[in-house]
Amino acid sequence: LQDQARRLANKRINILIQGETGTGKEVFAKALHESSTRHDKPFVAVNCASIPESLIESELFGYTAGTFTGARSRGMKGLIVQAHGRTLFLDEIGDMPLHLQTRLLRVLSEHEFLPLGADRPIRVELTVIAASHRDLRQLIAAGSFREDLYYRLCGATLPLPALRDRRDLGYLIELILREEAEHLDTRAYIADEALELLERYEWPGNVRQLRNVLRFGLALSDGEGIYPEHLPPEVTAPPVLLL
Repeated sequence: LQDQARRLANKRINILIQGETGTGKEVFAKALHESSTRHDKPFVAVNCASIPESLIESELFGYTAGTFTGARSRGMKGLIVQAHGRTLFLDEIGDMPLHLQTRLLRVLSEHEFLPLGADRPIRVELTVIAASHRDLRQLIAAGSFREDLYYRLCGATLPLPALRDRRDLGYLIELILREEAEHLDTRAYIADEALELLERYEWPGNVRQLRNVLRFGLALSDGEGIYPEHLPPEVTAPPVLLL
């Protein structure tokens, strides 16, 4: 996956990153940006799920002065203009409203868009990285995501594996443990019995959850090393057997 990403970083191709919540989609997108010739330019990120639907259009496309009540007196440049010649990261693209998907499709196909209240389009050149934890093909079948936009976004699709499917879990635990210990100025040590619990856990929250669990364990261990009693209950509880 990393080899593919390195080869794609400087190609004029849009990239779609798929993966469960917590697998590191934005971290991976930033790594793509920093490995490209655009690394000295801003990484413009927008979370399509966190911005209210009433605001996402103005945030993305901007508006001219006096477009609507409460607008800035001089108007506002949208994130798409700010990303001209840079990397635009659209996180949780599956949550973008349908009418904005239509506008985004025009940006990707025609390289131009019309800010709210404007009468002349603006030309832009973008490298777009989109990400979603949802299956966009299922959203297309349900009628909530445009198929033509999907094919514009997925010039290359990079699927991030869930933590439970990764064979480098031990390496990740060691790496993140060192990082968190340095941040907390404490000892980076984990007992074998605690490590065994971490390695057999399913990690529904993936890498994000792993980082939180290690941070929690280090905070409780007072520099004496992480033992099972320093791990949260969801990790130490015996697995539930389905009969």
